[in-house]
Amino acid sequence: MSNTFRFGHAAGKDWQEAANLCLPQLGGPPADLGFLYVTDLLADNLADILDFFRQRTGVQHWVGTVGIGICASAREYLDEPAIAVMLGEFAPDTYQVFSGIKSVNDLSIARLKCGERAANFAIVHADPRNSEVPGIISGIAEKVDSGFLVGGLTSSRRQNPQIANKVVQGGLSGVLFSDDVTVATRLTQGCSPIGAKHVVTQAQRNVIVTLDGRPALDVLKEDIGEKLARDLNGLGSLIFAGLPIAGSDTGDYLVRNLVGLDVARGLVAIGDMVETGAQLIFCRRDTASAAEDMGRMLKSIKQGLYTRPRGGVYYSCIGRGANLFGPDSEELKMIAAEFGDFPLVGFFCNGEISHNRLYGYTGVLTLFA
Repeated sequence: MSNTFRFGHAAGKDWQEAANLCLPQLGGPPADLGFLYVTDLLADNLADILDFFRQRTGVQHWVGTVGIGICASAREYLDEPAIAVMLGEFAPDTYQVFSGIKSVNDLSIARLKCGERAANFAIVHADPRNSEVPGIISGIAEKVDSGFLVGGLTSSRRQNPQIANKVVQGGLSGVLFSDDVTVATRLTQGCSPIGAKHVVTQAQRNVIVTLDGRPALDVLKEDIGEKLARDLNGLGSLIFAGLPIAGSDTGDYLVRNLVGLDVARGLVAIGDMVETGAQLIFCRRDTASAAEDMGRMLKSIKQGLYTRPRGGVYYSCIGRGANLFGPDSEELKMIAAEFGDFPLVGFFCNGEISHNRLYGYTGVLTLFA
């Protein structure tokens, strides 16, 4: 396998200008697989953009999707027509592009292999409107040897297309890799826990009635402190619920929005179903804690890589990026500061995929070794 990945990224007044600015950056030896991400302002032109790069590069196999923002090495593109593309060379039967999985039932007939070889890992994109996506994610994870997927849900104010050798919609698609393709992947949280873990002692669907036997809202107020508790209407973009993942050796948790508070009855509603007996921890989102965890993640993945990355993909929540780190691509610059300038593309997601779960407010970095 070649050590050569190359990439290009650019904004323009329309897709043709952005694509033509990317093309000269992609020079080099032949490649087999392309990753293509475009901002949602170009969603209507995705088929034309794919045809352009297929014809000009000769690369036949492509994956990608659309984002409200897209990522490249040390650069974010938001609210402007922009394209990020990366090409890589892979040996035959070490990868396989797939699509057409729109329900859990489709998994029983899907051929999730790399030629005749077992799949070890997958990079995937999914439609945020499909309610079966969480089940599809866990189902595919059971079918790949490592149990690991990475990727994200399309984010768009227009269409929600994906690329899997052609433009597709409605389900989950991506590319499988055999164990001959070496990757390192890590997740960084955008929120930090406050207070202790609590036990849900009474809940109805997504409404938490009691935590540790006390009214859920009383526990929330105690954890966030008196100052924040005086203005509960201002918690929406600051305080979240974290659902710890059982068996995780890294303390991972799923972050969910607070969607309602009932002051009279002491209830807290969150953006997920909760069962009695589950654990819950309240979390705070702020720049300092997100940057600290990002730094921890980058050091961890660097220690496990043992070499300079050939290329990479980064999937970050649309609530991160400029909304959390500031307008000057600071999130992507943290990656560049740790690894230097190397081919990296990705997008800002409506939900991030890591291992066998759908996350929120996270960043997922995957590097090809």
